[in-house]
Amino acid sequence: MTLRKRLLSAGILLVGLITVSTIGYLLLGGHEVSFLQALYMAVITVAGVGYGEIVDTSHHPALRIFNIGIVLFGVAITVYVFSIVAAFLVEVEAANPFWRRRMQNRIGDTSDHYIICGMGDTGRHAALELRKTGTPYVVVDSVEDNLKRARALNPEYLGDVLYVVGDATEEDVLERAGIARAKGLLAALPHDKDNLVITVLAHQRFPKLRVVSRASDQKFAERIAKAGANATVSVSQIGGLRMASEAIRPHAVGFLDAMLKNQNKTLRVEDLEIAPGSKWAGKKLTDVDLKGRFNLLVLGLKHPKGSDLPEIVVNPSDHATVSGGGVIIAMGEIADIVRARGDCEGRS
Repeated sequence: MTLRKRLLSAGILLVGLITVSTIGYLLLGGHEVSFLQALYMAVITVAGVGYGEIVDTSHHPALRIFNIGIVLFGVAITVYVFSIVAAFLVEVEAANPFWRRRMQNRIGDTSDHYIICGMGDTGRHAALELRKTGTPYVVVDSVEDNLKRARALNPEYLGDVLYVVGDATEEDVLERAGIARAKGLLAALPHDKDNLVITVLAHQRFPKLRVVSRASDQKFAERIAKAGANATVSVSQIGGLRMASEAIRPHAVGFLDAMLKNQNKTLRVEDLEIAPGSKWAGKKLTDVDLKGRFNLLVLGLKHPKGSDLPEIVVNPSDHATVSGGGVIIAMGEIADIVRARGDCEGRS
C-alpha cells in the first residue's frame, strides 16, 4: 500500500472512530446530551487532551466502559495517524514538486553551460573551479545526499547549485540537465564503465559537445577516448605527478597553489578563442596589447590546424600574429579575462 493510501485509510479510521464515539455518547448519555456535546466529548477523548468530561460517565457504568474503549482505540489510532502524517510530510519535503519545477525552469533557461555527472570528490572540486571562474554548470547525481555533503563542505561556493537527481547514464536525465544547450560535459562518476556509457551517449547525440571524462584504468581511458571523449583524466596519475612535483619543484608548485587558492583574486590560465570574424584576427599581439589593456600575461599562442605557422608557440613574440580560429593562452584575473573576451567578440 502506498503512503498516500495509508494516509487516506488512517483518516477514515479517525473519522470513523469520532463518528462512533459521537453516536455512542448520544445513545448512552440520555436526552440531556446534545449532539455538540457528544461531538466535543468524542474529539477530546480521542485526542487525549485531558479536559474535563462534558458527558458525565460517573453514574452510567455502560457509558464509562464505552469511554474506556474509546480512549484505548483513540490512543492507538491517533498515534498511527500522526506517524503516517509525519511520513507523508517527509515524502512531500523530499519530492517538493513546486521547488523541483522551479529548479527545472531555471535549468531550462541555462545555456552554454557544463554538465557535471557525479558529485563525489572529483565532481565537487570540478564544480568549485567552475563556480570560482563564473562558469555556469548543472550537476547530475543519482544520490541527492552527495550534493548536500558537497554543500556542507563548501557552503560559500556551492550554496545554490542547479542540479538534477537521476542516473546520468540515462539519456532523458541528461536532457533534463540541458545537454542540447550545453557547452561541455564532465563525466566524473566513480566507475569507468558508467563514464564510458555517458561519453557514448553524449558523443552520439552531440558530436561537437566537449566531453572530459574521469578514468581510473588506463585501458578504460583509451576506450573512453575512442568513444568520443575529448580528454580523459586519471586521478591517480595526476596525484602521482603532483607528489613528484612537490618533491623536485616545490617553489613552482607553491606559486601555482597560491594562484589557485588566493581568496582575494581569482588568477587563472585561460583560453581566449579568436573567432575568424573577430576584430583581433590578423592583428599582432602588440596591437592587441593584452598586458596594457587587460593586465593579462600571454603564455602561448595556438594557430589553427592547416596553418603554415607552428600549431603551438610558447612565450610568443609581441610581433606574432593572432590567427582567426586560433587561441591565445593568457594568465590573469577572471574579471580581466571576461573583459578581454568581450572585447575580442565585439561586446562592450
